[in-house]
Amino acid sequence: MDNRPIGVLDSGMGGLTAVRELLRVMPGEDIVYFGDTGRVPYGTRSPEIVVQYAVQDINFLLRHGVKMVIAACGTVTTTLPETLTEGFRFPYTGVLHPTVRAAAAATRNGKIGVIATATTIRTGAYERELKKLNPELQVISRACPLFVPLVENGYVERENPVTRLVAEDYLRPLREAGCDTLILGCTHYPVIAGIIGDVMGPGTVLIDSGKAAADYARQLLEERDLLAGGEKPGSAAFYVSDDPLQFSQNAALFLGERFRGTVEKVEITEYPDTIE
Repeated sequence: MDNRPIGVLDSGMGGLTAVRELLRVMPGEDIVYFGDTGRVPYGTRSPEIVVQYAVQDINFLLRHGVKMVIAACGTVTTTLPETLTEGFRFPYTGVLHPTVRAAAAATRNGKIGVIATATTIRTGAYERELKKLNPELQVISRACPLFVPLVENGYVERENPVTRLVAEDYLRPLREAGCDTLILGCTHYPVIAGIIGDVMGPGTVLIDSGKAAADYARQLLEERDLLAGGEKPGSAAFYVSDDPLQFSQNAALFLGERFRGTVEKVEITEYPDTIE
């Protein structure tokens, strides 16, 4: 039993989809969330900058006494080198491995689409991991850089003409390739899953990377006897690197009624870019 909080990081607000799922599968856990809203998006940055930012984010969470870190960001997950993450002294997971396993189990025709930020797609990480599980899988990847700013700015209604037009353009090659499973490789994307699902069609299974990461985190904490004890509901603390008011106004898109409490701004650049 361990009542320390779970730390969750993201480049902005997308990681709140993972928080939503954590609250569902582990309602008794406290959560510390950091969204790097002052430097979003990570998906257009160089790998070196992504690593620097991610390490600063992790150090912020560690100073808040978290027992586990979840990188609820596809770009961070696929960019942080394993030589770094394997040396962490704390339980850690990104979204890559849990999501890949869920997609491989879901596909019926062996054709899996991956949509994510440009940086994530350039790494080829999803395709490599899927091929490790099953070399026969066909993987079609597509960068969708406009989805993050559209979500961050509230263009999320199912009938929004701008987001639907962008989705039609991005997803056409995946639909035409016959993908029956689509990995939402950025945690912002589940917010517009309705639009994505409409464009891909009813026969396509959407894999929510935030949900996959939350389910895996519970398994990991349970195996290590680190789940919180007691029956009281957990609490969540939110921190950002830019305007807290804007974050608060948009957080309901991700968490709905589950969003409670205050949002505090921090100077993330004051944190070291090597793991403490």
